[in-house]
Amino acid sequence: MQERLKSEIRKLTRLAEERGAQAKPISTTDIVVADWVRFKCRFGCKGYGKHMGCPPYTPSPEETRRMVSEYGTGLLLRFEGIPGHGNLDPGEIPEDFHPFFRDLILWVNGTVHFLEKTAFYDDFHKAFGFGAYPCIYCEHQHCVAEEQEGIVDESIRRKCRHMDLVRPSMEGVGMDVFTTARNAGWDLHTIPCHDMEYGKIIHGNTISIGLVLLE
Repeated sequence: MQERLKSEIRKLTRLAEERGAQAKPISTTDIVVADWVRFKCRFGCKGYGKHMGCPPYTPSPEETRRMVSEYGTGLLLRFEGIPGHGNLDPGEIPEDFHPFFRDLILWVNGTVHFLEKTAFYDDFHKAFGFGAYPCIYCEHQHCVAEEQEGIVDESIRRKCRHMDLVRPSMEGVGMDVFTTARNAGWDLHTIPCHDMEYGKIIHGNTISIGLVLLE
């Protein structure tokens, strides 16, 4: 790895740590993209079609494979816990739990965007980030994707209120987050939910993953 890239990774790692995240360099050959991941989005996720960082507004797994193949090195990011909810009681999680986890989503996606932007202005012009979860930048409004009626059409992206901030989630573009993290030495597991009820996770000891491709 060239010294210039090593220096940038050290800088981004420090900035990630200042934001409470861990960072680890990863070869793009260890980033796993799988078609089954998008099936999990299309069937079972309440956010499908409702957010610009999620399917069907995100690139397909095949597009993602091609894009990732144009890079050699990325920085994988690890976020432990849920801000404000250390000892999480599943009974306090509302049915519409997306706003409940707003601080977590902003922590992950905000850090990804910040590191991508930092790398870009450090002359790593290919830098591009992938966050996690459905985005939640529209604090008091629904995403324009959810507001639209009729046919799902990516052209409504032009109406996004936060085009400069929104990045696709890793899972939304078909990345197998669990296997990718394990390839980097981080052992991820699913979190049980109370009575297997969707969203009612039994504890707040979560691990969230983000990614910034560098060059």
